[in-house]
This record gives sequence, structure tokens and C-alpha cells, in this order.
Amino acid sequence: MADQPAVAVLGTGTMGAPMARNLAAAGLPVRVWNRSQEKADPLADAGAQVAGSPAEAVEGAGVILTMLFDAEAVVETMESVAGAIGPDVVWVQASTVGLAGEQRLRTLADELGVTYVDAPVLGTRQPAEKGALVVLAAGPPEARERVQPVFDAVGGRTMWVADEAGAATRLKLVSNAFVLTVLEGVAQSLSMARALGLDPALFLQAVEGGAMDAPYVRLKGAAMLSGELEAAFSLSGAYKDAGLIEEAMRTHGVDTAVVQAIRAHQSRSIAAGHGDADMAATYLER
Repeated sequence: MADQPAVAVLGTGTMGAPMARNLAAAGLPVRVWNRSQEKADPLADAGAQVAGSPAEAVEGAGVILTMLFDAEAVVETMESVAGAIGPDVVWVQASTVGLAGEQRLRTLADELGVTYVDAPVLGTRQPAEKGALVVLAAGPPEARERVQPVFDAVGGRTMWVADEAGAATRLKLVSNAFVLTVLEGVAQSLSMARALGLDPALFLQAVEGGAMDAPYVRLKGAAMLSGELEAAFSLSGAYKDAGLIEEAMRTHGVDTAVVQAIRAHQSRSIAAGHGDADMAATYLER
């Protein structure tokens, strides 16, 4: 699309790489950068331009998309490109950074003189590969037309939450709290079945097709039982997100007992060496 501005994707890990690939497949000019360049290099075959630095990636870009591990990584990366950002740039911030992190990034956007769109996504590696993420977006209405082609390329649905940045991050934390609760519930029931002398697979069979069934329950339950735990979203990333959820709950007076228990189980599995495995690895150390 010759009339579309170049999109600079900063961060090409589990989520950023398939997002960049789908942007290129949609015909958008794409530049990519990753701290470990070997994770960005394969995207050249998809039509992306691989940059040696964040500044090189954003030079001349009309949209900057950040998909990095945490707020510190986003701040460090965006501060490093301050002199390379052109005029009239929209920053699409898709990393999960929590409430305080999002406010910090919003302030940084003002300092950099860019239009800021708060746009975390729902989904893991497989939906990212299929371009089927749900984009939660919040930002000024005048930016919507410019960023919609980006959202259409990476997502199956865009939900504009509010005109003010921050609302999308809040909804992302709410949604992730539910995901982690479901995951923990599945792990607990499988562990309980095993402890009671049952084949844990019987639990998945019992709920199949009923009101308690869901594709996610079967997907993660099967992964737990098979031990096939290649990361669709890493346990260490889920632990980071759970910490952001706990912080938001505590700050706003919501009971944190459930998320504290979830983090304790995650921490035990990470300590046992499963941090790079899928977040379903929380099942392993019980």
C-alpha cells in the first residue's frame, strides 16, 4: 500500500514477530527491530526491513508499534529514538505495562511529541500468527483512521474502549485476570483429580460440551496433561502480568487473595526452571 505510512515494529518476540509478519502480508511497509537481532532477521523473508537499531527502524515511519516485555523496556527503547522520530507520528503501544507503566508511557509520548494510542491485545502466539488478536484501543478519535489498517492486519477485531488512553490497559488487566483465573482453575482441578486417584483427563471429558466447557479449557488442559508446553505465552510473562494485576487490584481496593495464590504457584514453577515454557506450566509444581 503505497499510500500507507511505514510501520516500525519495536520488539519481535513471541507476539511482535507474527504481528510484523501480518503487517507485511497486508501490504504495509514494515521496519522491524529487536534487541536480539536473530529474532528479527527471519522477518526479512516476509518483506520487512530489518533495522540495526530502534532509531533506524523509526526513521521516516508514520506509525511506531511497541511490543516489548515491560514498561522499562518500552521506556528505554522509546527514549533512544527521540531524535529519529519525524513529525505527525502515531505511537501504538501494545505491550502489557500496567497502570503506572501506562501513565509513564503516556507522559513520555507527550515529551516525544507523538500521538499516543494505548492498544494492548488479547491473544497469544497462535492468534497472533493468524492475525486474529483482539485489539483493545484507547486514544484520540483523530488517530483512528491512521492506525486502523495496522489493527486490521494484526487482529480479527478492534474494540475502541475510550477516547482517553489508559482505558484499554485497564481492560487488558481485567481480561488477563480472568484468563489467569481460568488457567489456575483448570490446573487445580487436574491436580485434584490426580490426587484423588482419578485419571485427570476425566475432568476434561466431564465438562466437554457443557456450560463449563470452553476451547481454552481444553487447549490448556491438554497441554498440561501432555507436557507439550512450548510457549504460546511464557510463564514468566504471565507472572509479570499477574504482578501488574495484583498491583492494580491493591491500588483500587480489590481483594487480591486469588491473584496472590496464582502468583505463588507461578513462582514455584518458575523456580523449578519452567519460566520459558507456556504459562500452562503452572500445573507442573503442585
